[in-house]
Amino acid sequence: MKIRNVLNTITPKTPSQKNGAGSLGIRNTKWLSFPYILWMVGFIIIPLIVILYYGLTTNDKLLTLDNIKSILDPINLRSLRLALELSFVSTVICLLLAYPLAMILNKSKMKSNSFIVMIIILPMWMNFLLRTIAWQNILERTGIINTVLKFFNLPMLNIINTPSAIILGMVYNFLPFMVLPIYNVLIKIDKDIINAARDLGANSIQTFLKIILPLSLPGVISGITMVFVPSLTTFVISNILGGSKIVLIGNVIEQQFRIGNWHAGSGLSLVLMIFILISMAILSKYDKEGEGGSIW
Repeated sequence: MKIRNVLNTITPKTPSQKNGAGSLGIRNTKWLSFPYILWMVGFIIIPLIVILYYGLTTNDKLLTLDNIKSILDPINLRSLRLALELSFVSTVICLLLAYPLAMILNKSKMKSNSFIVMIIILPMWMNFLLRTIAWQNILERTGIINTVLKFFNLPMLNIINTPSAIILGMVYNFLPFMVLPIYNVLIKIDKDIINAARDLGANSIQTFLKIILPLSLPGVISGITMVFVPSLTTFVISNILGGSKIVLIGNVIEQQFRIGNWHAGSGLSLVLMIFILISMAILSKYDKEGEGGSIW
C-alpha cells in the first residue's frame, strides 16, 4: 500500500483526472458548434425538406412522381443534355488551364498568401453577377473586343448569345475552384519522393505520370466536382451571356419557380441533386482525407 501511495504521488495526473476538468472542458467546447448546427439546420436541412415536399407532392398535397418525371419532357431533356455538354467542356478547359498553373505556383515555392495566388482568388471577392455582366460588356456586339477589332479594321466577332460565351463565362468564374484544390495537394507532396524517383532513373514524364499525378488525384477530383456541379446548375451565366436563345436546365428550374410552379421546379431540382450526390460519392472515394477540399 505504501508503494502504491508513493507511485500515486509521483505520477502526474492528467487534466481529465483532476476533478473531471478535462471532460468538463470537452462538454463546454461542444457548445461552440451550436451556431454552425443552427445555421446548417436553417439553411441546408430545412430547405432540402421543403424541396423534397414540393417535388414529391401535387397542388392537392398528394404524393406523386410526375414532377420528377417531367425531366423526360423533350424541352427539359434537351436543356439537361445541353447543360451537361457545356459543363463537361468547361470542366475540361478549367482542368487543362488549372493543372499547369498549379504546378507553376508549386515550383515557384510561393505560399498561399503570395501575390500571384491572391490575384487568382481576387475575382472571387467580386460579386458573381457583376463579373458575368462585365463579360457581357466585353463580348457584346458593341463591346470592348469588337470596338478594338473595328478600330484595326478587323472582322468583328459574334460571341455573345452563343454556347461559346457561356463556356467562357463558366471557365472565368469557376477556374479558381479548380486551381486552388490542385495547388493545395501539390504543395503537400513530399519532395523526397520526387527526388527518389529521379535518382532511380525516371525522367520528367515518368515522374509526373507515376508520382505527381496519382498523388494529386484528390485535388483533381475535388476541383472537377467544384467546377462541374455549379456549371451544371447555373442559370445566371446562361441568362446574361446566352440570352434567351440558349436555355439550360438551370434556366428551366428558375423559370418554374418564377411563375410559382414550385412542384415542377422542385422535381427538376431533385433530378439535379442526383448528379450532385454522384459527384460527392466520387469525391469521397478518391479524397478520403479531404486534402483536395481544403483550399487554404
